[in-house]
Amino acid sequence: MRFGEPVAFRVGGARRCLGVWRGGRRTPCPEREAVPVRGTRAQCGECAGIDRARSVAADTVADDPRPYHVYLAWFGDGLVKVGITGVGRGSARLLEQGAVAFTWLGRGPLMAARRAEELLRVALGVPDRIPYERKRSVRAGLPGGEVGADGRGGEQLVRAHAVAVGLADWPESLERLPCRVVDHGEAFGLAAIDRVDAVVSGLAEGAVVAGTVVAAAGPDLHLVEPAGRRLVVDTRVLAGWPLERAAADASGEGLVVREVPAVQGGLF
Repeated sequence: MRFGEPVAFRVGGARRCLGVWRGGRRTPCPEREAVPVRGTRAQCGECAGIDRARSVAADTVADDPRPYHVYLAWFGDGLVKVGITGVGRGSARLLEQGAVAFTWLGRGPLMAARRAEELLRVALGVPDRIPYERKRSVRAGLPGGEVGADGRGGEQLVRAHAVAVGLADWPESLERLPCRVVDHGEAFGLAAIDRVDAVVSGLAEGAVVAGTVVAAAGPDLHLVEPAGRRLVVDTRVLAGWPLERAAADASGEGLVVREVPAVQGGLF
């Protein structure tokens, strides 16, 4: 799927549990349990519990031998967070989160990365999680241009990085990494996001999503519908639904949407 291309699909049945993901493969839910039509998690309680019991992100795994990166991510003015991700994943986690810009801070064992994450959260006064609604709310009002020391997000990341690597309590087994700010503006197509009129928060059997893809950031697809409405489809709400191709000239119907009020300055 490329920017500027049309997309049209229809929900062809009920929403069912996706099962458990391990090693890049999915083990189907044995009961194919029905899951709520609203929400971003398409798992039954049992499968979700299995995932959480083996999750590094949920702090339930402490003995993972793989190396980890510690990073700082920028989503908009004042929206900086600290986090960790497996070195083997590269920048995939930052793209998944919709980080507009980021820099690595360190590299080392999981528990050292965890200690650094908590140290930096307190020392820098930044969170390790930012609600996705908040990230989305500032996207249409971001400045343009390439990121850099004086560009979009660069100044805030450079300043935070300098403080972070200078902390006396930095874990000894965590290698400090230089500040190299990476910008995802072009990859996301941010220049095409001038406003958002509505966000899809749920589907139903027979619902149709149709429009032209103009941008994609994190789980969000930014579409322009045939009638001109600018719609965000949080692709997490598509999980678990059987989707089938719809006619190229289809128009959206049967969607659960949250209208987004216009706010001066382009933010919503």
